[in-house]
Amino acid sequence: MAKSFPKQQYPQTFKLFFFFLPISLALTSFFLVFIYIYSTSSVLTNPQSTPFLQPATNVSLFDLIIPLPTDNEDTVPFSIDNTAEDLFFDLPTTSSNSKHTQWSLPLGHLFGFTGDNMNNTEIYQDTDVFLEDYKEMNKSFKIFVYPHKPDDPFANVLLPVDFDPKGHYASELYFKKALFNSHFITKDPNQADLFYMPFSIADMRHDPRIGPQGLQDFIKDYIFNISSKYPFWNRTGGADHFYVACHSISRFAMDKAGEAKENAIQLVCSSTYFVPSYFPHKDASLPQIWPKERDPKSLVSSKRNQLAFFAGQVNSPVRAALLKHWVNDTEIFAHFGRLETDDGEEQLRSKFCLHVKGFEVNTARVTDALHYGCVPVILANHYDLPFADILNWKSFSVVVHYVDIPVLKKILQGISFEELSWLQKNVLKVREHFKWNVPAVDYDAFYMAMYELWLRKSSVRVRLSASREYI
Repeated sequence: MAKSFPKQQYPQTFKLFFFFLPISLALTSFFLVFIYIYSTSSVLTNPQSTPFLQPATNVSLFDLIIPLPTDNEDTVPFSIDNTAEDLFFDLPTTSSNSKHTQWSLPLGHLFGFTGDNMNNTEIYQDTDVFLEDYKEMNKSFKIFVYPHKPDDPFANVLLPVDFDPKGHYASELYFKKALFNSHFITKDPNQADLFYMPFSIADMRHDPRIGPQGLQDFIKDYIFNISSKYPFWNRTGGADHFYVACHSISRFAMDKAGEAKENAIQLVCSSTYFVPSYFPHKDASLPQIWPKERDPKSLVSSKRNQLAFFAGQVNSPVRAALLKHWVNDTEIFAHFGRLETDDGEEQLRSKFCLHVKGFEVNTARVTDALHYGCVPVILANHYDLPFADILNWKSFSVVVHYVDIPVLKKILQGISFEELSWLQKNVLKVREHFKWNVPAVDYDAFYMAMYELWLRKSSVRVRLSASREYI
């Protein structure tokens, strides 16, 4: 008979100890973590340190917006969608003379100008990689354009541009004109890296048969037609397709074509991280320009005796804040409304030119500043700046957060003569990248935009059959 052993008996207090020990340790850890976060987080201890925690109280959006600004040809109608970011914009109650934490370090450290190692003076993110890739792009990049006949009912929207574009949104049509006349076009879709849908947002919004209200239906029908007639779209769900637009109304263009919105590449001027319709990993930023007939006669920096310049309508809380703090300043010329004379003269005599967010993050002010040799100051949070994959914006511009508007003058005055000299020299170097030429010239805005597209082309190309039945 097997010998049985009595079960080990433990005291009740011993059992309770081992039952509550893990719970006690977990609760203790939780409270320690909470105490640490509370004592170190500026979000919890200093609510005024961030402008996005509570709705604005210093600035009333609805009181200050002027519904019909004159610095754009036309605008997207005011709505929560295109001003959502501004509804949570507020400035701390900070004196312009007080010390601000963001700028407590020497300005040289902020811009990377430290000692002999001026690591932010290079205008490219990586010069060697860019130049090598650019050569390969120029040699091998191919675009297939969906063909349309001259007698197409919407020929004005779909066919090549045969005129010199004008106006604030000319970049879209300059790109289209340059592409149709470039060596990147291929008539063999087997060789294509990307497929261009040549509809023009700029022309559609002025066409009475379409207009802003019919834009979404037109594009939905267009994509249905090309996906039915050709096999290219369906291979990738449109991931190797792209379209180009400069007007901000394009952000709504794909709302009735969900697959296109998620997959197709957008090359657009209104490029902001804040809106859900723009995806920086697949989409790209296009510079907005106001066409100029000729270059300024002189860009000499020694004659720039004005610290900063801005002119424009008060059509956002950001501009309202600029008005509140700097409208009467003697060194920052902030003019609200149109100048009676050409503002080019003001930009030529200013060290810094302010690009301040209005209805959208983008205006032609950045490229205007570069055109006149003035260092751009970017006051447009979440702006995916044009050609940011290629250019080092810290080398030729100053990016300022909304919350630093009260200390803007201190920021700009804190930039040393050496730092300003580097910024100004680099402005003159990069300005060629923001010009549209007819015909296009190497490294100009067209070629930079093509390089951005080349970076986004699919690494795996699905080859079509030898059949030409779809061509």
